[in-house]
Amino acid sequence: MASKTDLKTALLVIDMQNVFEPMTTTALPNIVKLSKYFGEKGWPQFFTQHGHPESDFKEPITNQLVRKWGESGSIQVLNSIPPWRLIPAIQKLQEAAKAPVIPKSTYDAFLYTDLEDRLCAEEVERVVVTGVMTDCCCDTTGRGAFNRGFETWMVGNGVGSASEEQHERGLKAWAFGYGEVVGTEEVLRRLG
Repeated sequence: MASKTDLKTALLVIDMQNVFEPMTTTALPNIVKLSKYFGEKGWPQFFTQHGHPESDFKEPITNQLVRKWGESGSIQVLNSIPPWRLIPAIQKLQEAAKAPVIPKSTYDAFLYTDLEDRLCAEEVERVVVTGVMTDCCCDTTGRGAFNRGFETWMVGNGVGSASEEQHERGLKAWAFGYGEVVGTEEVLRRLG
């Protein structure tokens, strides 16, 4: 897929929270590199934080993710609980960029949030997707961006999942139907 180099581009950093840190071994340094680059350029960045309010755990449970993963497998929104918080290195990047954190309780960062409005207000035409999990929140958010008309790149070495097999399957499915899988260095080269 050919892409224009002059499109206004935003970096999406999806759910880089302590609970997911074991999945970010490869992705974290690449996300740091991309965020610093976007920061130097003054380009928009958006960070998401996945979690469920207490109301999602009350019977009858209506949130599909809480139904799927159960109470023990779902992340509760509590500032005092370390698993919910952003990974410290990511928190520093978010603060340095003065970038918004978009709270979400579904895989798709566009659903029930103002992410699309924020991207449109910044006149963004392309999004670069990083974070976790490749095959859940990154994929679904990337599809949401694609379906809303944004050129969408998935950073292959800037996303992670529960296993390498899941990660690779997610990237293959993404590349087949939605957009390009691009490495960190290629993103920097193209946007340079």
